[in-house]
Amino acid sequence: MKLKIFALLLLCLAAAPTWAATCSTTVTGNDALRYDKSSITVPKSCATFTVTLKNVGSMPRSVMGHNVVIAPAADVDTVINDGATAGLDHDYVKPNDADVIASTKLIGGGDSASTTFKVAALKPGVPYEFFCTCPGHASLMRGKIELK
Repeated sequence: MKLKIFALLLLCLAAAPTWAATCSTTVTGNDALRYDKSSITVPKSCATFTVTLKNVGSMPRSVMGHNVVIAPAADVDTVINDGATAGLDHDYVKPNDADVIASTKLIGGGDSASTTFKVAALKPGVPYEFFCTCPGHASLMRGKIELK
């Protein structure tokens, strides 16, 4: 009898849906200055979260490069302005910028890059955004980060 109960329990566990959080996402960018996502949900249950950027365009990094930068919404304009000053050699992100939670390198068409950050860096109730810091891109390439 115990063996039948144990077997039934194993069967139920095997059939149960998994509730593990997805701790990564992929965002694509293109030559029309668009991301395919306008928001990213980051589960609170994840210790770290990875964002992978795929540039599905065809232009090189120096002409139409894209990145993904994550920062508090209140700091986005400062990060963009500092990135423009930092220039292409620094992927349009100021080195060691304390306002930046995470960023990928700047990539050209056909390339991909990832960044991983600690979810604990996102504070509940604070709005965050992801955006491209290549000059002029953030006006169209921008989205919200939601901590849930």
